[in-house]
Amino acid sequence: MSYVYDPDNIFARILRGEIPNKTVLETAHTLAFHDIRPHAPVHVLVVPKGAYVNFDHFAAEAPAEEIADFHRACAEVCRIVGIGPGDGGQGYRTISNAGAHGLQEVPHYHLHILGGRVLGPLLAR
Repeated sequence: MSYVYDPDNIFARILRGEIPNKTVLETAHTLAFHDIRPHAPVHVLVVPKGAYVNFDHFAAEAPAEEIADFHRACAEVCRIVGIGPGDGGQGYRTISNAGAHGLQEVPHYHLHILGGRVLGPLLAR
């Protein structure tokens, strides 16, 4: 497969420090920060530092240490913001959009972690 990564996308610019963010967690391979237009009381974006367009690109081409770091960072974000059921929270939803049909807005893989209230049905029928 061939993926075309835009190094000027907003997340790449955040990762380079050109645009400020409200960081929740930063690791060797991952940055997590609060969404500037939250759709729930808790809305954190988790972004790998590598240049990946979407989930399948990340899953297919990222080295194992980046994948493990990303997923462990997601778990730590849930703990930090207090939404993980194993940590006394009430639960959360994760969303990753890909391509035109997935309504992906930023061509850099990222995972939305949303919580803090009942989120309703996953998709409208």
